[in-house]
Amino acid sequence: MEQYRAARHGVREDDAEEQREESGRMTGAGMPEEIRIRIPDKVEKVLSALHQAGFEAYAVGGCVRDSILGRTPDDWDITTNALPGQVKQVFRRTIDTGIEHGTVTVRFEGESFEVTTYRLDGKYEDHRHPDNVSYTRNLREDLMRRDFTVNAMAYNDRDGLVDLFGGLSDLRDQVVRCVGSPRERFDEDALRVLRAVRFCAKLGFRLDPATKEAATQMAPSLSFISAERIRTELEKLITSPHPEEMRLAYECGITAVVLPEFDAEMAAVQNNHHHRLTVGEHTIRTMMAAAPDRTLRWTMLLHDCGKPSVQRLDEKGVYHYHGHAAPGAEIAEKVLRRLKFDKASMRDIVHLVRNHSLYPALSEEGVRRAVVQLTPRLFPVFLQVKRSDIRGQNPEVQADKLDYMDKVEEIYHRVVDRGDCLSLKELALTGNDLIGMGFQRGAQIGDILGKLFDEVLQDPSLNTKEYLMERAKLLTL
Repeated sequence: MEQYRAARHGVREDDAEEQREESGRMTGAGMPEEIRIRIPDKVEKVLSALHQAGFEAYAVGGCVRDSILGRTPDDWDITTNALPGQVKQVFRRTIDTGIEHGTVTVRFEGESFEVTTYRLDGKYEDHRHPDNVSYTRNLREDLMRRDFTVNAMAYNDRDGLVDLFGGLSDLRDQVVRCVGSPRERFDEDALRVLRAVRFCAKLGFRLDPATKEAATQMAPSLSFISAERIRTELEKLITSPHPEEMRLAYECGITAVVLPEFDAEMAAVQNNHHHRLTVGEHTIRTMMAAAPDRTLRWTMLLHDCGKPSVQRLDEKGVYHYHGHAAPGAEIAEKVLRRLKFDKASMRDIVHLVRNHSLYPALSEEGVRRAVVQLTPRLFPVFLQVKRSDIRGQNPEVQADKLDYMDKVEEIYHRVVDRGDCLSLKELALTGNDLIGMGFQRGAQIGDILGKLFDEVLQDPSLNTKEYLMERAKLLTL
């Protein structure tokens, strides 16, 4: 273990002594001289149980990275030189969740912890999965197969930080860099090409030049990756603190493979009173302006994807995109189907894309009708879509448009607080009421309810059972 202890301050083995003093200093990320990570009690108990049984064991990967950065890890992964069968002997309750890859889930005091044996991966013939997995007793070999240096650190309180590939230095310098050869890491799992950009977006780091060059060369191999895995990484990227790294994905040729619709937007020049940026750059600005909500960020990514298909240049050199929302909704649906979205999410995002160009009339009736068009559930999201869209436009037009949106929202809250009828289910008269009045089931009832609802949208005070029953009778005369 001496070689690991020599590296505990983030220095490489070959120059540990030379860099010992430098690597321990305070950094821009606020990392202390002596790296001490506060491990949750239950995680420490799992590590201790393995240590007491005579095995090595460390917290590893993202939990170590996030702890050093002062963030709360989502979960704690544990690596050990104990074989899966030996792990199962140490703990009373285990689940063979990934036994073929050396992973055993340990159930300990009501929580689950993944414990994985040090391993070596075989060749990746399909750019996705290793042909075989073999175990190793060497922690260095296990860390060497991981994707990025910042994810290839291990820690326990007994040995401290094990950092054999400069992960701490890269955290300090805010760099995402592959462990060893970038081409080899990307060849092992092509999804790492996209993950490199996603980690830049998550951490606010820059991409190491050699890693970027390899990512650009290897981007076409993303075509081997399943749509579900692509979707997951894209979603993490666009909902991160830095969705503008979609630009980096474009520069690396990643979007050309996984989202060619975005490349079309980056190439679509805009030159009119409302826009000074390409469609793609405008899209990036709108994502940056939007809250990191899944539905909202996907809507902003796709809201203008119909513009390239309807782009028109007039005699004055001004570009126009009349009616782009409808084809945009069709394109968005194709994208989301391709990425294997669930039906509910796809329905919401497509509906928002189709209606993102709506400008409700500044009247209570106009806003009520807009709420019905968007649905009461999605209208608050629509308000965010509009504001995000505006903040990505020409600064000269933003103030007036944002003022308009403030007025729309003010009216919206007024009609909601008053309890105005905003959906058929809130209508005081139901289909069963009409049947009780002698109307036949079928289209007639739907037609009458639609006409009554239209009147109530004009004047919500008419939403009484007595009035609507009388109106229903008159509508059939």
